[in-house]
Amino acid sequence: MSDAHDSAADAPMFAAAAWRLTAFEADLTARVRELARTRFAPRAAEFDANATFPTANFADLRAHGLLGVCVPRAYGGLGADYRSYALAAAEIGRYCGATALTFNMHVCSCLWSGALADALEMSADQRSEHERRRARHYARIVHDGAIYAQPFSEGGSAAAGAVAFATVARRDGHGWRLRGRKIFASLSGHADYYGVLCTETVDDARLSRRHTLYVAVPAGADGVRIEGDWDPLGMRGTVSRTLVLDDVWVGDDEALMPSGLYYQAATRWPHMFLTLTPTYLGIAQAAFDFTVRYLRGEVPGQRGEKRRQVAVKQHAVATMRIMLEQTKALWFQAVSEACIDPSREQVSRAHCAQYAVMENANELCRQAIRTCGGQSMLKDLPLERLYRDSRCGALMLPWSADLCIERIGRDALYLEGEQDP
Repeated sequence: MSDAHDSAADAPMFAAAAWRLTAFEADLTARVRELARTRFAPRAAEFDANATFPTANFADLRAHGLLGVCVPRAYGGLGADYRSYALAAAEIGRYCGATALTFNMHVCSCLWSGALADALEMSADQRSEHERRRARHYARIVHDGAIYAQPFSEGGSAAAGAVAFATVARRDGHGWRLRGRKIFASLSGHADYYGVLCTETVDDARLSRRHTLYVAVPAGADGVRIEGDWDPLGMRGTVSRTLVLDDVWVGDDEALMPSGLYYQAATRWPHMFLTLTPTYLGIAQAAFDFTVRYLRGEVPGQRGEKRRQVAVKQHAVATMRIMLEQTKALWFQAVSEACIDPSREQVSRAHCAQYAVMENANELCRQAIRTCGGQSMLKDLPLERLYRDSRCGALMLPWSADLCIERIGRDALYLEGEQDP
């Protein structure tokens, strides 16, 4: 099974001139696209079929210096900003969704502690401490090739930002003792460090989101274990088993952000939660790409003749193209607006982009299957996997499709601070 195809090269998802990309963005996306097209795509079906982690793809990312894509240049990384990374990640998602999604979990440890943290308010002491600590994390990534995961969900409302994380950290000497469990912990068993979001206990006060701690837990630390099986509908290569932290001690220097700074980031830099969308935008592009190649008779091993002359097929492809272009335009605008303290309109547009990408990716995959016909559902072709992977997007926290709809409607009808009598 393979997703390789005869095309010598695929056109960029976002052409540099048309979308006014920077030279850095154009170069980065071209490099990533070629790597993903030639190396990741041929392996994608195997990772999906066996529900195995894309270890070989991460080895390629490491060899090409891409594990440090969002590590600031001062620390030896490529220094990609938010939009540059999002554009590159979309190209990965186009060829292997599981790789793009797990790569995002790794990269966020650099984005959140890097570009996002630089924009946040810290005391001089906090800033100095953060600089020293993040240099330690970045060195692991750039020089040692370490992979960071980012377990988030706990099965309750914490991942959606409604309550404090149930995973707790209490001070113990020059560090913390962590207890809790994270479900859907992507990269479980394959990361070197888990960037755990937990709540630091403060005296006898109730757990508060304001006391959220973001700390790197070494995979080999005492009390860390991985539980459960992994046999889901889609995104099977993420290997998102349950991470258990049973009285795990980590030192102060493992903090990825100063204590409590995550809360400031979540409230002032909300676009940080939009980084799941590039994966699914790439899947949407892949569904359209496959449909065009299939109807043109360009898919290797394809059964039957060209079908492009049929009017109903042309109409279906046109409908898909319109939806894809609408989705890409909205998404590009949203990621271009990412900044600290965005306006209400910008936040609402980000929610709209999240919803549109996650729902339209699956709709485009559905239309692709209907347009290409029954043979496209065979597992030796990629479309049925794209469909299964795309269905997972609307469920992703903290901005699930349902939560986005709720927030978009509320923010349109209520001004800030308004309440009904």
